Amino acid sequence: MKNIRSTLAAVWRIAAPYFNSEDKWAGRALLASVIAIELAIVGNSVLLNQWRNRFYNALQEKDWDGFVREIIIFTVLATILVVLSIYQLYLNQWLQIRWRRWMTSKYLGEWLHDAHHYRMQLQGEAADNPDQRMSDDVKMFVEQTLTIGIGLLSSIVTLFSFVIILWGLSAAAPLLLFGSDFSIPGYLVWAALIYAIFGTALTQWIGSPLVNLDFHQQRFEADFRFNLVRVRENSEQIALLRGESAERERLSERFNRVISNWYGIMSRTKRLIAFTQSYSQAAVVIPLLLTAPAFFAGKIQLGALLQTAEAFGSVQQALSFFVNVYRTMAEWRAVVARLDGFENSIRSAEKLAADPDSIGTTRTATGEITLQQLLVRLPNGEPLVSAGGISLRAGERTLLMGPSGSGKSTLFRAIAGIWPFGTGSISIPANASLMMLPQRPYFPVGSLQAAITYPGEAGSFGADRVRRVLTQVGLPQLASRLEEEAHWNRMLSLGEQQRLGLARALLHAPNYLFLDEATASLDEPSEDALYRLLAKQLPATTIISIGHRSTLDQFHQRNIMLVRDGDQFTLRDGGKSAAAS
Repeated sequence: MKNIRSTLAAVWRIAAPYFNSEDKWAGRALLASVIAIELAIVGNSVLLNQWRNRFYNALQEKDWDGFVREIIIFTVLATILVVLSIYQLYLNQWLQIRWRRWMTSKYLGEWLHDAHHYRMQLQGEAADNPDQRMSDDVKMFVEQTLTIGIGLLSSIVTLFSFVIILWGLSAAAPLLLFGSDFSIPGYLVWAALIYAIFGTALTQWIGSPLVNLDFHQQRFEADFRFNLVRVRENSEQIALLRGESAERERLSERFNRVISNWYGIMSRTKRLIAFTQSYSQAAVVIPLLLTAPAFFAGKIQLGALLQTAEAFGSVQQALSFFVNVYRTMAEWRAVVARLDGFENSIRSAEKLAADPDSIGTTRTATGEITLQQLLVRLPNGEPLVSAGGISLRAGERTLLMGPSGSGKSTLFRAIAGIWPFGTGSISIPANASLMMLPQRPYFPVGSLQAAITYPGEAGSFGADRVRRVLTQVGLPQLASRLEEEAHWNRMLSLGEQQRLGLARALLHAPNYLFLDEATASLDEPSEDALYRLLAKQLPATTIISIGHRSTLDQFHQRNIMLVRDGDQFTLRDGGKSAAAS
């Protein structure tokens, strides 16, 4: 019961925002229409149940006029049912796509807001495979919530509608055992209730492990798919290292988890289907066994017998709702758990960014970036970099050096405002724009012009200007391919990607440009030419570089370095660069 309450609470948290959103009136109207049509379908079923009594009585009595009349009535009821079913499906699908669009937009906005997607990775696997959460899980949640919710409502209305009919039929067809009448008010209703309780209890006992099995199956499938994508994206390195055998072993190991869990689902589903199918088939004959003696004793007609069987079946189906949808509910509860975990992970990322005990960034009127009592920590709390009283002055080109693993890149992340672990504050000039260029820049899949101008719009810079910049950074062969769409991180060498990243910097002309070994894959003459190009084309841009080559010294006016200080590294000012130009 506790698990059910927690699941329903999670469903409310996930579903309610849509029906209070800017699309609430359309969503509420569509939901109300779907519910109204479902109620009309149940009413139609009641009329068909009553029709069945009259129709078969007309057959038994060989009443031709009655037979023709009932055929006409059936045609009308069947036509109404077809129309209702068509529009219920149409409106249901319309509601699904609107609801899914809103949820996907909401999750995308929250996930991509203020580097939450990055902080969520730092927190571990609380929300593994967010791509699956926002595609498969949102789709399944919307579909299954409507299916289960409308189905439950239909079962409740059907139950109340047919219990009245079945109670009356219990009086018309008294229970006959061994030639004796037993007067048990509503005995058919009690029989359906006892049968449904028995079926629900056994179904829960047999099928409860499916919830966790479905949860893990989705996780294992997503993990296998993610690693397949990683192999595809790193195929060149794998081929150069002859790592195919190792990758096959790793992928096989992950796929074996899929297979092993699937065998568990197969075994449990086999037991569940064996019971539910037996349960459903037995439900067909139970009302006939209970009422057949009254029929053969001449107390009821054929129409009443068949009406009783159908009414019993409707009551039993309504009471056995959870038996019939148990497999779907197991998948649904797993989906709800994953989406709830995803939302909790987003909230944790928000708290992490807003934590007063984390690294804070402020905008000031000064013309420099200042690190004040800064202590950068690892996610496990261990200290990494200490920096206090260090300023990155506007217009001054600065080279950051230090041993590998000393936290240079992490310091850049803290200045960018995406690394929350630590204490202290970082002051950044008001309205100053910062751009970080890592060793391997990111380019979205699309046209080359869109890749270069990212994160701006593809048309934010003229094509002639983009071509000119490509020529300046040494990529004239790409100038004619601006409209070509490709996966540029896979198409270009790392050196070409670094040149393209510098072309992006030239276009955007940020106030502060942080180069994290952004030219490390280029030869020294090319690196020399590009640094001179940056100095010429971006004279007002403050450049801060991370690098290990001594040749970088000549392009910077100041050196700062990370030196070992006990269990952490301390940022110290190295003064003027002796070789600065």
